[in-house]
Amino acid sequence: MERLKEFYEQENAILVDVRQPDEFEKGRIPGARNVPSQKLRDFSLEITDKDTPIFVYCLSGARSARAVRALRGVGFTNVHDLGGINAYVGELEK
Repeated sequence: MERLKEFYEQENAILVDVRQPDEFEKGRIPGARNVPSQKLRDFSLEITDKDTPIFVYCLSGARSARAVRALRGVGFTNVHDLGGINAYVGELEK
């Protein structure tokens, strides 16, 4: 989660939580958008600028790593893996 500061510093950056909706509702990093892994394709079609800064996290880091590979695989150039929310120290939104 050390790269989270970069998200807050970049204009037009998107913070994506790829956990399931029930996990997301239990607590999320402020400003995060829930895009479960199986919905990444739909999400990728919504973003027209492939250079948009996208920061991805999940619970432990496994799903976020797969999501980053998937987004890069469809042409996104500025995607960052924040790892797992279990390493996040800070206030959660509910």
